[in-house]
This record gives sequence, C-alpha cells and structure tokens, in this order.
Amino acid sequence: MKCDVVIVGAGPAGIFTALEMIKQGSDKKIIIVEKGRAIENRRCPKNVTKKCVNCRPCSITTGFSGAGAFSDGKLSLSCEVGGDLPNLIGENYAQEMIDYTDKIYLEFGADTKVEGIGQTEKVKDIRKRAIQAGLKLVDCPIRHLGTEKAQEIYLAIERFLQEKGVEIIFGYNCSDVILENGNCKGIIIEKENSSDDGSGSDKIEILADHTVIATGRRGAEWLEKICAKYDIAHAPGTVDIGVRVEVRNEIMEDVNNVLYESKLIGYPQPFKNKVRTFCQNPGGFVSQENYDDDLAVVNGHSYKELKSQNTNLAILCSHDFTEPFNQPIEYAKKIGELTNMLGAGHILVQRYGDILDGKRTWEKELSRSNVKPTLPDAVAGDITAAMPYRAMINIINFIQAVDHVVPGFAGTETLLYSPELKFYSNKVKMDTDFNTNVKGLHCLGDSSGWTRGLMMASAMGVIMGRKLAE
Repeated sequence: MKCDVVIVGAGPAGIFTALEMIKQGSDKKIIIVEKGRAIENRRCPKNVTKKCVNCRPCSITTGFSGAGAFSDGKLSLSCEVGGDLPNLIGENYAQEMIDYTDKIYLEFGADTKVEGIGQTEKVKDIRKRAIQAGLKLVDCPIRHLGTEKAQEIYLAIERFLQEKGVEIIFGYNCSDVILENGNCKGIIIEKENSSDDGSGSDKIEILADHTVIATGRRGAEWLEKICAKYDIAHAPGTVDIGVRVEVRNEIMEDVNNVLYESKLIGYPQPFKNKVRTFCQNPGGFVSQENYDDDLAVVNGHSYKELKSQNTNLAILCSHDFTEPFNQPIEYAKKIGELTNMLGAGHILVQRYGDILDGKRTWEKELSRSNVKPTLPDAVAGDITAAMPYRAMINIINFIQAVDHVVPGFAGTETLLYSPELKFYSNKVKMDTDFNTNVKGLHCLGDSSGWTRGLMMASAMGVIMGRKLAE
C-alpha cells in the first residue's frame, strides 16, 4: 500500500492530524492504522458481566479516539495543564493552538459550558487554603464532554474523516517501521491477535512519505522499543505511580462546584517528589483498564447524566530516574503486576484509615462504610504490600495536606484504589516541527512523552496536520 501520510494510532493526536490536514485543504492520501475497533463497535462487556473478562484488545483503551472515548472527556483549556509541549513550541503558541482546537470540539457538538470560571472569590479562598497546606492550586478552565457525549463527538469525527477520504484500517497492529538509509519509508502492520510465531499473520507494508506515530499511553512501551531498536533520539522521562482516591460528594462539594477539577501540586516531606491530583470526576465512577499481559490498572470517568454519590481523583507521584536505570515503564509495570497478584488479578482497594492503622481492609468493613466503592469487583486488601515505600509515604503525606484544603479528604473511610499508572516516560527528541532525527518520522501525543491528556494531544495533532498540509 502507498500513501502520503500514514498515522499509527487513532487517538486524539492522530485524529486531529488528519482532521487539520483536511481543514487546511490538503489532498494528500492519509491512512490511519488502529489496533482496536471503530468507535461504534467498541463495547465493554463489564456493563453486563459486572467483571472484567480481559478482552483483547481492551475496548476501554484501544479503538478510535483511544482511551479518550471511554474517559470522562475533560478538555483542559490552559497550556499550564497537559504536559511539556509548551516547553517545545512556546507557551503562547501552545495556548493559541488549544483555543483553536477547542473550537473544533465545539463544531462537533461539545458542551458550550466551561467549568471552573466566574467564581473568583471562592477560588481565592481555595487557593489560600492550598498555600497554607504547602500546595499549589492550578485553576484550569475545563470543558467537560462526559463519557457518553465524548463517544458521540468522536463518532461524528470518525465519520467526517471517512467521508473526506481518510482510510482507517481497524484491527491491525503496527509491528515495525521501515527504515532505509536513515529515512523512514513507512510501517509494517499485521492483524491484531495473530499468533506469536507469525503463522497465519496477515502482514502488510504501508509506504508513506511521512509516518506519524501517535500510539498513546497504551503504546508508550512499544514506541520506546522502536526508539531503542533504530536509534531514534529519546530520553527516559517521568513515570507516574499512584492511587485512585474516592470520597463522598459531600466532602468535595465546594471544590466541585467552584472548580469542577481541583489540580493540586505538592512536594511533601521527606522526599520532596512532585505529587499531584489528576482526572477528578465529580459524581463519577472508578473504572478498570487492561493493558497487554493482562495488567489491570485503575482509572476514573464521569458521565453527563448518570451520577454516583462519590467523587474520584488520582494522586500521582512523579518518578524521574537517573543513570544507569533507563526502564521506567518496566518499573511501573512491575508494581502493577505485584498489586494485581495480591488482588488475584483485580484492582485492590483499601481504606485510608486502615493504612494508617497498619492493617488490611476487609470486605465487611467496606459494606458498612459511608463510601461505597463504585468499582464493584475491586478486591479489599492491602495496597501497601505492593506500593514502594517512597511512593506510599508521598501519597499519605499529600492526602493529609489536601485535607487542609478539603476538610474530610483524609477521612478514615476514604478509599484508595491501586494501581494507577501513567505510561508516558519515553520522551522523543524532536524539533518544533515534530521532526525526529529520522527523516520522515514524527511522534505525537502521550506516547511521545510531550503531552498528558486529551486537549494537549489534540492540539499537538493540529500542529502536525498544518505542517504536513504545507
């Protein structure tokens, strides 16, 4: 097969690359390869079975729009949030692209309401309490799509791209890139779930002038291996290890109403590592995602209409490794695997008070608590038996600091789910036009190490689309 541009991954970065090329009037032939399914065919059987059945590939993390279609669908409208892309292209340009990308989401049906604005005095009061607790509050405007609405928006984008002639190949995995004399000539793809020994596999070569890799957090480890194999300039970066915290809505009511999402950053004693809140879901639900090798990790989402009695959010500890260690993704996966082992393949959940008391949590204790788990098949246990000491101390001390901002957050019945892991540690070295040291190869989105989240990845795709349309 031959095309002008081949895009690996139909997440936000890949989608918006193709979308912006079309908007710029480009007539170049575009092919998108996605290992998952079309968005209209993505179904998680857990809604019926009430437990994860380890679908391959996982419909929560793969398919058109990537994990974004099944997330809470929050668009962070400030360049202060969402990764390090502003460090590469400049803050002003990054914000300009976010504003432009936001208008595209509105064109496809995003809610016009923006959360977290218009209550200046109340925000000042929350910030005051954060400062007193040694935390920084980043009050970022949020456009909340909602899990169900996000799927409708991305379905409209999928159909638009197909109507405009973009070929989207579903159910195929990119196994390798094609390099000749230091130039990237395209990719090799094969049918997802083909046998390990290669028998029966359906391999296809796609030749292209430009290859865009945008495989998301799910594909971060694969991209890291490709970079090592072909000497694509990169550096091990940050990996986030943490927990998903769940409390009653009453505890978070003020912050939810004023900010919708409170982005708090701290550097707690004694280690002074960066710890932050991430992906806050008022009235939301804790969810499970499955990665390769049946690694189960925890996440959270929230709907526009369907609401729970709880609010959940992630607390993530950033780990930056120095020489000689250069496998941060493997490190995080080992922690996840050990946690899964303790939970017999399930997500572990423990009450905060039990952690302080040095005991595990039992199912009978959860059943009589005010905070009822919204992840029904989470297993009560002891997350401290798998979480590294440094990360656990960071989390405990950070929760106590947040309690000064949100009284009751460090309550005995507050739930901590584990593992919450974010794989975007491999930072690919590129210039401001997203060119790698291999001619014709570009890397975007969370797998590139430069973005963290829907909006920044989408904006990065827009910039790439403009470059390729020139």
